[in-house]
Amino acid sequence: MIKVVVAGYQGKMGATAVQMVLAQDDFELVGLLDPSAKEKEAFGVSVSTDKNELSKIQADVWIDFTQPNVAFEHTKFALENGMRPVIGTTGFTESQIQTLHALSVERHLGGLIAPNFALGAVLLMQFSKMAAKYFPDVEIIELHHDQKKDAPSGTAVKTAELMAQVRKAHHQGAADEEESLVGARGADFEGLRIHSVRLPGLVAHQEVIFGSKGEGLTLRHDSYDRISFMTGVALGVREVMSVSELKYGLEHFLEL
Repeated sequence: MIKVVVAGYQGKMGATAVQMVLAQDDFELVGLLDPSAKEKEAFGVSVSTDKNELSKIQADVWIDFTQPNVAFEHTKFALENGMRPVIGTTGFTESQIQTLHALSVERHLGGLIAPNFALGAVLLMQFSKMAAKYFPDVEIIELHHDQKKDAPSGTAVKTAELMAQVRKAHHQGAADEEESLVGARGADFEGLRIHSVRLPGLVAHQEVIFGSKGEGLTLRHDSYDRISFMTGVALGVREVMSVSELKYGLEHFLEL
């Protein structure tokens, strides 16, 4: 049995993750964390409001769906206490990821930070990288619910990073274009533009729009329900048990 802690279990993603853990024959829920929790016990396990209380729990994996301002410290805490992190919270800086990777290597612990756990979204990122080699003029539109804290999304940034591996950085649009409203052209990532939409009713959606002379190509992924992420989370929990370093991106555990 893989013993699992879920941080942020009262949030929408955290609550879905708890149900996923309980439904797996090879997972055992052993701890829950949420700073605003009122109960001392839920789902038959103890509830903590302070992460330090979980240092006494024997757990294999730490699932985290919290907030960007605490996710780095949570991931660091998990590694320091022998737990393999599976992190769905976004907003990590490159420096933070490097620090956590070095710590995981030092502790010989696997781990995963995934901008998106939906398998379709992972495929979208890979397809975008393939297309960018032939369609270097591209823009990203990402759409999420209005309670999402960070913009652009981790998925959009990861998509742009993957495309940058095969796409030569260059300015898109007219050389002398001007924004009559600041921000109208979106965020600039090596010349391509990323646009963030935040509206109630949305979950997680992304379009990658490529343009070329006389043709266009649009790739889109939609998560209509948070259950769409759970196949990837379960896969991540199992896979981090067999690696000895932190990975960034679920694609490292897929045969692509």
